[in-house]
Amino acid sequence: MEELRLTLLQTELFWEKPQKNRQHFEEKLKTLNPQTDLILLPEMFTTGFSMNSTKLAEDGDSTTLQWLQKQAQKTGAALSGSVIVKARGEYRNRLYFVFPNGKYEVYDKHHLFSFAGEDKSYSPGPTKRIIEYKGWRICPLICFDLRFPVWARNQEDYDLLFYIANWPESRILHWDTLLRARSIENLCYTAGLNRIGRDGNQIEYNGHSAVYNAVGKKLSTAAWDEEFSETLVLSKTHLQATRKTYPFLKEKDAFKIL
Repeated sequence: MEELRLTLLQTELFWEKPQKNRQHFEEKLKTLNPQTDLILLPEMFTTGFSMNSTKLAEDGDSTTLQWLQKQAQKTGAALSGSVIVKARGEYRNRLYFVFPNGKYEVYDKHHLFSFAGEDKSYSPGPTKRIIEYKGWRICPLICFDLRFPVWARNQEDYDLLFYIANWPESRILHWDTLLRARSIENLCYTAGLNRIGRDGNQIEYNGHSAVYNAVGKKLSTAAWDEEFSETLVLSKTHLQATRKTYPFLKEKDAFKIL
């Protein structure tokens, strides 16, 4: 598929209220551009960035997973966001990538944000994930993963790298800078979907969700710090032309993460 239509859905979250958040997003999804292929939702989109894992965790075949499957079928697009789950006795910050037919893949957040105690409430995911969708190779990551370029390094020839997040306003310059850097160094599209509003810990979030092309040009035009939805068209032709002009990935270091 030459083009992939990617939708960013930047909005507030309701603190530790899964049902209210699902209802909130269901209403938002009804208003989106119907011509889209992939819709991004924030990290922990049903609860906010909570460390209350024992209270809020869903099991593997969760209510939210079933909700995502229903919404993917309704919209005809893939949906991706993360939720708190309990799997094999461990709590995970789990990203679901749900296809329109209801099938799904998961990525468990690898780099846990110890600054907020995430490492004490959750277990890290062990593996990176590359997802094949409509002829595109996609690498999904979560929030704090953005600070670790080795984890994102494009050794798998992926086309799109995306991060879903609860990234606070106090460090938003880091978010903007690192998203652009990931697109340039990996010669890929890079998207970041963040939230807005204030959470239950009185932490402020101001969005800055964006998409950058393979030379680091910002494609999204919506107001960064307000609620918005925006659909952008990503082009394989752009990727191929950029990688032909700048064949830098041929010089990348070969390594394995132990």
